[in-house]
Amino acid sequence: MAEATSRPTPPQTLDPNTLRNMDRYWRACNYLSAGMIYLRDNPLLREPLKPEHIKNRLLGHWGSDPGQSFLLVHLNRLINKLDLDMIYVAGPGHGAPATLAHSYLEGHYAEIYPDRSEDEAGMRRFFRQFSFPGGIGSHCTPETPGSIHEGGELGYSLSHGYGAAFDNPDLIVAVMIGDGEAETGPLATAWHSNKFLNPIRDGAVLPVLHLNGYKIANPTILARIPREELEALLTGYGHKPYFVEGDDPDSMHQHMAATLDQCIGEIRAIQQHARETNDASRPRWPMIVLRSPKGWTGPKEVDGHKVEGSWRAHQVPVLDPVANGRSLKLVEEWLRSYEPESLFDESGRLVKELRELAPKGARRISANPHANGGLLSKALDLPPFRDYAVAVKKPGGAYTSPTDALGKFLRDVMRHNMTNFRVFGPDETASNKLTAIYDASAKTWLAESEPNDADGGALAPDGRVMEMLSEHTLEGWFEGYVLTGRHGLFATYEAFVHVIDSMFNQHAKWLEKSKRELRWRQPVPSINLLITSLVWRQDHNGFTHQDPGFLDVVTNKSPDVVRIYLPPDANCLLSVADHCLRSRDYVNVIVADKQPHLQYLDMDAAVTHCTKGIGIWNWASTDQGAEPDVVVACAGDIATMEALAAVQLLKERFADLKIRFVNVVDLFRLMPEHAHPHGLSNRDFDSLFTTSKPVIFNFHSYASLVHKLTYNRTNHDNLHVHGYHEKGNINTPLELAIINQVNRFSLAIDVIDRVPKLRGVGDHAKEWLRGQIIEHLAHAHAEGIDKEEISNWTWRS
Repeated sequence: MAEATSRPTPPQTLDPNTLRNMDRYWRACNYLSAGMIYLRDNPLLREPLKPEHIKNRLLGHWGSDPGQSFLLVHLNRLINKLDLDMIYVAGPGHGAPATLAHSYLEGHYAEIYPDRSEDEAGMRRFFRQFSFPGGIGSHCTPETPGSIHEGGELGYSLSHGYGAAFDNPDLIVAVMIGDGEAETGPLATAWHSNKFLNPIRDGAVLPVLHLNGYKIANPTILARIPREELEALLTGYGHKPYFVEGDDPDSMHQHMAATLDQCIGEIRAIQQHARETNDASRPRWPMIVLRSPKGWTGPKEVDGHKVEGSWRAHQVPVLDPVANGRSLKLVEEWLRSYEPESLFDESGRLVKELRELAPKGARRISANPHANGGLLSKALDLPPFRDYAVAVKKPGGAYTSPTDALGKFLRDVMRHNMTNFRVFGPDETASNKLTAIYDASAKTWLAESEPNDADGGALAPDGRVMEMLSEHTLEGWFEGYVLTGRHGLFATYEAFVHVIDSMFNQHAKWLEKSKRELRWRQPVPSINLLITSLVWRQDHNGFTHQDPGFLDVVTNKSPDVVRIYLPPDANCLLSVADHCLRSRDYVNVIVADKQPHLQYLDMDAAVTHCTKGIGIWNWASTDQGAEPDVVVACAGDIATMEALAAVQLLKERFADLKIRFVNVVDLFRLMPEHAHPHGLSNRDFDSLFTTSKPVIFNFHSYASLVHKLTYNRTNHDNLHVHGYHEKGNINTPLELAIINQVNRFSLAIDVIDRVPKLRGVGDHAKEWLRGQIIEHLAHAHAEGIDKEEISNWTWRS
């Protein structure tokens, strides 16, 4: 790393008194960050440090904390100077000590957690809770005031920052990006977010790339390339990079103050020009590269090994102070180097002249309401979804695309909510039959345009449909958008929603912690994922596009924060969508195909069915007034049609067969502990499956998932599930259903095999059904399509 003395003399932006106090404030942050890692007692070092003052297990990450605190102190100066509305996103992994220390010194931490008060006793509890059983983790978890980004998984800080800035014209989001984090794929695509930020209607993002040089045990790539190469990379991404580099605190303070003044001035000038001239042309937004030592101000050496400025500063720099007297002395010298006696008064509170450096009230970064988005969130103005109903003259009599109907509803949702609703998708909005949305808003686009874009391109600087071929960035934008109080929907192909598996996991964990344990965090709008282009209709995409397993990932989370809906037709999809858009603190997964499907329920019936989540379709059943011989159940659009077709085949051949037909919309209703909405008991739901008769369940996804959800259900031993078996290629819809045994013929054969009264008498019917399978497979391979009787099949009552 270049020495500070090799740099030009910095501009003297800070007067001597301001410089001195900002440095003291920074030292207070660093002291608290180190104290969190090491101390369980003697928090202000008012007596010599002893082994019993040290935590028995040392956990935490020191390396990025001084750099983060350095930036936060300087952001405070500008918030006060310019009355900025600003939040901060901490990208470096395990970077919580800096943000926690900052929140504590601002006084907001004690306002939320009164027992962590601004005195010696409160500081002791503040230190003890960190990375300690019964306490808090080393990420910026939901317990951290001012955080919308936990950072438990690296790569999402920048996309979260941009999501927060969309439709927040007065907000500036400072995002510190760890140089290890910058090596991830999601972060690499997030740099392109600046092509989607409209300076007229959106806020601003100030990325700060923190080059401290090392990951856990290796150097970082961007810290080990020539400065010219790094500058070219960032310039190529469309940014205007400023470099703040060195290790001398006074020089670095002056450099950072001058650079931040420049950057904020440019941001304000860009916004002023755009808003006064109504010119949304893409500007070159400023950013900062902060190059400072890993573990800055910590021990320079331990046991003869370099620590500050090396990978050894990443986690706990001194590992054995309890057992090793030399190490204990080193930790004490390190902590005392910050001069805590000059930073905190007799009670243990930050001294008055330093408290005055912090912003006041909601201008404090830790108290900014945008980081507790439920405080600012407004409910969507939703049009009546019933107005978009598909006419159903008789059940199963006509085809339509469910997502096409949904698109018309979403179009008007967009029109009614042009400042707090966006639709996200990876270049597939039109493919997913949601084209009607473009009547309300085009796709956001601030990169260069060409004349032919006007011919159906639907691009505009003020568009509200966010399309980019990075599911990671889209999901990151969406999460940042809802966590700051706004609403949206993300539509993507079923096979590739897996790209965001781990992002979904992180967000669901955030919601669960917030919802169950933190009353101060207000409910935020839900993440609504529309999963379409489904496994069963991949006529030309083939095996690569056949994977419904995202549902398995979702069901590993608590039903308190996730739900899965499989509406069988367009009217059910409209009812489900309206419900999900109104909900808070959930990840709602809606599985609905874009291809034409049979429609079964008029709107009144659809609303009732979706409200119950699971129910008998009387018009498809033959057991009214009698105990059924078999229950045929289903969940999913193709699964429903094939199950109905199987019932029709059985009715035509066995007139006295008593069939109960059950459809499932809300998958979590299968779980006993979550199966009683609107006063319905578990017994009510168990009666749908009867107590002893076979249940043939045709399922959209993998069969094992239904068994998992219903393991403790009445009659589970008699439950036989048909689902996707990981078999497929370039198939017709029926052919794919046949090879996975979710087709009408296989279902009918299974019923014959499992209903005692059909054994023997059903042998001829089974023989015919097997022949039908062979005949239809041969037709598909000869003609490339299913027979007309299949592709245009309707329900005959």
